[in-house]
Amino acid sequence: MEFVHLKDLRAGCFEPSGQLSGFRYRESLMYYESSKDISEQFFFERLPAGTYVLEYPVYVSRKGEYSSGISTIQCLYAPEFVSHTQGERILVQE
Repeated sequence: MEFVHLKDLRAGCFEPSGQLSGFRYRESLMYYESSKDISEQFFFERLPAGTYVLEYPVYVSRKGEYSSGISTIQCLYAPEFVSHTQGERILVQE
């Protein structure tokens, strides 16, 4: 697929440790990563078929029970190709 956008919503207790946006290259995959207030966004010019793991470091800012956000992936030129994950509960203890 070409021109794909992945948006990963963070739980309220997580703060990104990397604030700089920019191009990244990992596992033969090139993409643009952008940190926002509540999400991490990834933009792919070309996303070959396969399974990929995208990770980014975060800080845990406070304890408690939180709902994690969903992740949504969508082709920008063909928006009917869209998928999302389910949310989960996160328990942060001291």
